[in-house]
Amino acid sequence: MSFPLLTATAALPAIGAIATAAVPAAKRTAAKWLALLFSLATLALAITVLVRFDPDGERYQLTESHAWIADFGVRYELGVDGIGVALIALTALLIPFIVLAGWHDADPMEKGSKRWRPTQGFFALILAVEAMVIISFEATDVFLFYIFFEAMLIPMYFLIGGFGDRAHKDGEEKAATQRSYAAVKFLLYNLAGGLIMLAAVIGLYVVAGNFSLTEIAQARANGELEMATSTERWLFLGFFFAFAVKAPLWPLHTWLPNAMQESTAPVAVLITAVVDKVGTFAMLRFCLQLFPEASKWATPVILVLAVVSIIYGALLAVGQRDIKRLIAYASISHFGFIVMGIFAMTSQGQSGATLYMVNHGISTAVLMLIAGFLISRRGSRLIADFGGVQKVAPVLAGTFLIGGLATLSLPGLAPFVSEFLVLVGTFTRYPVIGIVATFGIVLAALYTLVLYQRTMTGPVKPEVAAMPDLRVREIAVVAPLVVLLVFLGVYPKPVTDVVNPAVEQTLSDVQKKDPQPEVEAAK
Repeated sequence: MSFPLLTATAALPAIGAIATAAVPAAKRTAAKWLALLFSLATLALAITVLVRFDPDGERYQLTESHAWIADFGVRYELGVDGIGVALIALTALLIPFIVLAGWHDADPMEKGSKRWRPTQGFFALILAVEAMVIISFEATDVFLFYIFFEAMLIPMYFLIGGFGDRAHKDGEEKAATQRSYAAVKFLLYNLAGGLIMLAAVIGLYVVAGNFSLTEIAQARANGELEMATSTERWLFLGFFFAFAVKAPLWPLHTWLPNAMQESTAPVAVLITAVVDKVGTFAMLRFCLQLFPEASKWATPVILVLAVVSIIYGALLAVGQRDIKRLIAYASISHFGFIVMGIFAMTSQGQSGATLYMVNHGISTAVLMLIAGFLISRRGSRLIADFGGVQKVAPVLAGTFLIGGLATLSLPGLAPFVSEFLVLVGTFTRYPVIGIVATFGIVLAALYTLVLYQRTMTGPVKPEVAAMPDLRVREIAVVAPLVVLLVFLGVYPKPVTDVVNPAVEQTLSDVQKKDPQPEVEAAK
């Protein structure tokens, strides 16, 4: 029996979460180092998965399959394609930086205060989320995926509500109320989506007789399993609704700005760079593969929703006064690009969407973590409370600029390649949608440069005059991510080589081919 590598990759952070939570309360520093150690070990396993994966091999590799709840046809089935491998690598890469960035986020709130948050719990919850996200990227049993798709909401709820941002000027009581509101809103929105998806999962079992993604997809491709058109559409809508909430796609997005605003910066990165990717990933893996005809039927409406997300998110980002809310609305705009690329049904669009998931995770991590360092120094999230930071903290300002330029998809940085592919792939099939979406790029330049100008340039405000520059730990957090932004912006081939075969197979599932360019015959 071969070593269960996928199980180990998901189980290791879960074991780390238990071990970290079990550290005695007085040993906060030991808990931090233990969490970092387990996150690095998980990264090593994720790299092993990436190395062992053959892009030209079988669609699902490193597979595991064991009987679980036999009476209901539920199996413990795991397997990864190129898209899953890329997102597992992204998740495992970001968690160590999230742990390092949040090193002091769960320390006592003030010296001698009894109002302190358990450090062990904070880092244990982060590792628990990592375990659940990784197994969601690996699961090829629909019921198994659903369990962890929903279960990850619980640790995220406590991370948002129990370990929120300290940059409040309205007092701890009001801050706690706002954190609770954000956490409950996050939970209710995602639970609502999950309950609708549960009905669709049960409906799929009634139709197909099992929960195996590969068996159901193969039976559909061979004509051995037929669904009535109305049944397939209703099931698709049940799955898509849950994924659109998680993504988040307009108009189901409203939980995200509150959640990111009230979270610590590392938890905000965990939300938008890691957890939300499960929604867009699931659209590719489950919606398109299980319900190909319904996916094509819903494409026009979904593309309109995606474009609305792009423009709406960018417009609201322009008008924000809170740094974290600005980044949240920018992320809503970026997720619109990802969904648009998926449902453009072209190889360029879906390859760009997958690459966008990876690149957005890295660029958002850089921008949000630097913003978190900035906010913790000033004790305020309001843009108006900053000014002239680049004169007193040039390294902080420089990395903040790089993160901002990546957010607006500057050529030479990683997000440019993915955004370009999404737009090209969309334009070849839906030119009007592609043209309208390009306005999101203009708005991204506006909100990013205005944010930098108002916080980093101009006269030095007295409150930031003594602001320290990035410390060694903080540089260790952002420097590798900045290097990755530049590397993947210049040479994205390592990622595209892994994801492109999986994209081609997904297009084959929905029986779509790239449009042929119209070339006028030579006279």
